[in-house]
Amino acid sequence: MFIDANIVIRDIEGVPEMRAVEDLQKEVWGLPDLDVVPFSHLVAAKAAGGVLVGAFDGSKLIGFVYGFVSCEDGMMLHHSHMLAVKPRYRDYNIGQKLKLAQRDRVQAQGITAITWTFDPLQSLNAHFNFSKLGVVSDRYLNNFYGEDASSFLHRIGTDRLWVTWLLDDSISKSLVKSNSMVDFNKITPLVQPGLDDSPRRNALEEGLASEQAAINIPGDINALQQRCTERAFEWREATRWAFTEALAAGYVVVDFRRLSRGGQSWGTYVLSKGKEINLLRQKKEFGGCKS
Repeated sequence: MFIDANIVIRDIEGVPEMRAVEDLQKEVWGLPDLDVVPFSHLVAAKAAGGVLVGAFDGSKLIGFVYGFVSCEDGMMLHHSHMLAVKPRYRDYNIGQKLKLAQRDRVQAQGITAITWTFDPLQSLNAHFNFSKLGVVSDRYLNNFYGEDASSFLHRIGTDRLWVTWLLDDSISKSLVKSNSMVDFNKITPLVQPGLDDSPRRNALEEGLASEQAAINIPGDINALQQRCTERAFEWREATRWAFTEALAAGYVVVDFRRLSRGGQSWGTYVLSKGKEINLLRQKKEFGGCKS
């Protein structure tokens, strides 16, 4: 499947290409050798039904997606562990092409749901996952990889949202339709930005007063962290509180929007507890193969 004259998406095969996956992990995430998923593991996982797909510019690996078969709530699913694209290629929509290729291979195995984790403070990833792919989430994981993870991306903790991508087209289309109308003037965000870029928490009884709720995050947490790590960590603590309380109250994260006003830009998660958003229960009915 060609993206342009030189870039192609295909399965990763053989020793040199899998070694290139090791190198790309270090380049993109700054991982030390100890934390890199090694060649031997990739070989075994791929042989056991895992998916390892690469994006190639000629013969050079410029991105990859990697996942393996998983079992959640008694269902056989696919867990996508890594997606990486070299920085200079990130404007070519390669990440989405890799995810769609992964979806095709997973569906060919008879599995109809993919899960993965990501940092909920990363607005670009949130937009990609919720707005482009249409994931949902009902799990927030506190310091999933520990407090002292080695990557330079993890200086304010390793909290994650566990998301589910339901691959059934009818479910995806109903999701898009049900989440298309949100009146933010009628929702009090659980967390919202203050004038000094600090997070402002609002009362739970206001934020969780209707079937929809919202949680705001900075437009660029990485830039904020470079300016003031302490302020970025305040956002981690505030959003950890908001997600934990909302999910415990029965809400599901269903969408992400990028908004701006008065020179400020931020991202907004949309959460719902309406009857049309029992999506992870639908996963058990439609998604995956019973083990």
